[in-house]
Amino acid sequence: MTIRNALRDHGQRYRPRMACLKKVEKVLLEMQDPCTGVKSQPQRLVITIIPHAITGEDIIAWLADRFQIDAQEARSFGSMLVALGYIYPLQDHKRLVIKPDASLYRFQTPYFWPTQQWPVEDTDYAIYLAKRNIRKKGILELHEQEQYNHLHKWMNHKWDFVVMQAKEQYRAAKERKKPDRVVFDCQERAYWVVHRPPPGTVSAMDYGLDRRTDPNTDEVTGESPHDLLVKYSATYSGHDPFLSKCLPSSPWLTDDTTYWTMNMSNVEIPTKMRVERWTFSFKELLSDPRGRDDFRLFLKKEFSGENLAFWEGCEDLKWGTAVTMREKAEQIYKTFLARGAPRWINIDGKTMEITVKGLKHPHRYVLDAAQTHIYMLMKKDSYGRYLKSPVFKETLKKAICPEEHKFKNRRPSLSPIIIRQQEQEQRAKMAANAPVDITQVMSKLSKQGKEMGPRHSK
Repeated sequence: MTIRNALRDHGQRYRPRMACLKKVEKVLLEMQDPCTGVKSQPQRLVITIIPHAITGEDIIAWLADRFQIDAQEARSFGSMLVALGYIYPLQDHKRLVIKPDASLYRFQTPYFWPTQQWPVEDTDYAIYLAKRNIRKKGILELHEQEQYNHLHKWMNHKWDFVVMQAKEQYRAAKERKKPDRVVFDCQERAYWVVHRPPPGTVSAMDYGLDRRTDPNTDEVTGESPHDLLVKYSATYSGHDPFLSKCLPSSPWLTDDTTYWTMNMSNVEIPTKMRVERWTFSFKELLSDPRGRDDFRLFLKKEFSGENLAFWEGCEDLKWGTAVTMREKAEQIYKTFLARGAPRWINIDGKTMEITVKGLKHPHRYVLDAAQTHIYMLMKKDSYGRYLKSPVFKETLKKAICPEEHKFKNRRPSLSPIIIRQQEQEQRAKMAANAPVDITQVMSKLSKQGKEMGPRHSK
């Protein structure tokens, strides 16, 4: 009987990822250098002294200094090393991330590195769970207990062999010194957490459609892409003119352009469905010119209209012509960012420093940091108050709810291809019925004969 793996083994043998893993291992060897690497020392874990332990803050500091990056990026890089199994935690085994504190970690032995291409077999996992079951006296974590029961049922024909191997490994481990025993147990556990992750934990070994989220992120959201797609479709289905009824009528079917007229970019009174879209997200509000006008009126009453004006200026710089790029960047700086600017905006010192430094050599995206800061400020602060303000409520109250147009005995217009064919047939009939001038025909034939004569002589 063939034993099939419960999870597909992509990580070790997927060749395009091997180049990435080799680069990671070069960095790991630098980190373990006794002179220039991360400083390791014996650390006490409960009552056991663990040799060569390192802290999360030391790892982040070394990565930031080595690659000249900020602490947040170094933390993401460190979390990737943990997620791939090159560094393992000695305390919190469930979360494969780097914590920027005194949490203890160790470098994984090269025997367990992903590039070793050891096949992740169900038999080995069953032996590991059986050994933990013996050590813990039947008290396993919930997901481990479920896997243990599943493998016991699946491998019933060879379970005696699994238990025998587990007992032998447990007996051999008891002969080791306690620090070595704790270290080996953490190494083995980290290996199986990477390759058999608990529910809700994303495996860094997955790729393609199996990778649902970025393994470098610290927090894993509960919503899968499938759930997000269903949620998005349910929200926007009533606002799609192809999926739901188009009011007052579909211009693609009736040739009535009232729908387009009522939904022009800067129409005075918008439709009710258009105003409802502004409540879906702040991005939806800013993407609608009519919504921006309404939001601008609200900000003007709150004396913060410069925030939206600055955001629009950055968009104009980003999507404008290259000829006026430098001039626009300078104008935006003088209007919103310079000391004593007429419409000065409030941004933090670090963002201001990045922006001023970038304006020495302006480009399309030189104001992205400041624009993002203002965007998040409006989204978290002004947007919520706008939806509760009298300005929005008045706009929603005045919004038009068009009635459906009903056309009697109206046929849809013909396809342009059919119209073109009919025109060609009509011209052909007119040409066939037209009188023929014999003299013109004979003159054309004589000219063709004269042209052909010289060609034959050549």
